[in-house]
Amino acid sequence: MINLEQMDLILEALPDPAFILSHSGKYVAVFGGRDTRYYHDGTGLVGQYISDLVKPEKANWFLEQIARALESRKLLVEEYELSNKDVKGLADDGPKDPIWFEGRIQALSFLVDDEEVVLWVASNISERHILEDRLRELSDTDQLTGLFNRRKLEHDLTLHYASSARYSVPTSIFMFDLDNFKKINDTKGHHAGDEIIQAVANICRSAIRKTDTAYRFGGDEFVVALPSTGREQAMQFAKRLHDRFRKELSRFSVEGTVVTVSIGVTIITPEDRSYEDTLKRADRALYEVKSMGKDRIFSA
Repeated sequence: MINLEQMDLILEALPDPAFILSHSGKYVAVFGGRDTRYYHDGTGLVGQYISDLVKPEKANWFLEQIARALESRKLLVEEYELSNKDVKGLADDGPKDPIWFEGRIQALSFLVDDEEVVLWVASNISERHILEDRLRELSDTDQLTGLFNRRKLEHDLTLHYASSARYSVPTSIFMFDLDNFKKINDTKGHHAGDEIIQAVANICRSAIRKTDTAYRFGGDEFVVALPSTGREQAMQFAKRLHDRFRKELSRFSVEGTVVTVSIGVTIITPEDRSYEDTLKRADRALYEVKSMGKDRIFSA
């Protein structure tokens, strides 16, 4: 049998910190956290309250999780971050980047000073979180251009559609492709084609606002989403972008034929049943441009 002294040694040796927290957010006890690569010494927290240490918004989140665990009596598992902006009076040598934790919160079956308490085990998952973010980024990014891909477009447009339907926030969409691209690609080869595609991506990156997002839809077809942008403003921006394309893509030519861009512009409307309706209308606008002779803009 393990005696109390041995149990204390075991608890102190835990690599992840384990906190006993009261319903009101008081640190009743701290065990473990001996992996100094990831954790500071937490013994000084005992007797203090979360609200003493953490700014109100984050402190309220911690208290909500404690209340949930006490009410459900089930194990809760939550991921959260802590950074300089969350912690009151953090020393200058504190972490510059957010630290991500996985919290495992379980109600305990005894009271401390007439308060219910929980066990909160905090595991530093920052390395895992960085890896997951990187994998997510790779799955959402077109390898050739570095722009977002069709998968990411569909995800984002779902959110834009919901925002438009619920809050009437306008979102405009450009769909454009490259005129004469196939001729140059077939004549000069795929390396030349890739160079053109990359040039288009670079123009998009430098021309759009921070709130806008550019996507490679497939082949030589691209989409730009402009949230909080009405049709008139979108058309003005489309003209500026079109001028950039004319100027900077003129160096790509074969036998006197140069690469130009045709742009279809539309906006999410109340009549759209989903973002797919918006994309179809942008595609129709692009088709109209082609039928009118290419190298121009059409709004639908």
